[in-house]
Amino acid sequence: MAAIEVITSKEKEITITKANGETSVGTVRIWNETVSNLTLMALGSSAPEILLSVIEVCGHNFQAGELGPGTIVGSAAFNMFVVIAVCIYVIPAGESRKIKHLRVFFVTASWSIFAYVWLYLILAVFSPGVVQVWEALLTLVFFPVCVVFAWMADKRLLF
Repeated sequence: MAAIEVITSKEKEITITKANGETSVGTVRIWNETVSNLTLMALGSSAPEILLSVIEVCGHNFQAGELGPGTIVGSAAFNMFVVIAVCIYVIPAGESRKIKHLRVFFVTASWSIFAYVWLYLILAVFSPGVVQVWEALLTLVFFPVCVVFAWMADKRLLF
């Protein structure tokens, strides 16, 4: 994870020309914080579960086993309940914290709820117990769409 932090903290100098013709030099981050958190940080922290699932599927002639889905669902449940509980618990008494980017939070929370509904639909309604290729591809397409929506919320282009 430290390598990802080094990559995403890179900055570059830019020259800004003001309305009166005056120029000044400033630094800006190369990576957008929202995009880097949703892509690189998420991939870095979830890589073990993803690779475990891929290895299991490849080893079972592209049939899902018990380990991969259980690992991913278990990891999501752990992140949702235990990690959030620890984050709440460690705040010292009398202090408070707030969400820095509320718009981005609403977008990612909405996509998270959608992801669970979508998972239910493809596993229990559309093709019970089997993931069709079109379902897998559409699921894969949802991620970049989610990242674009979060970026738009971060740039205040949505609401």
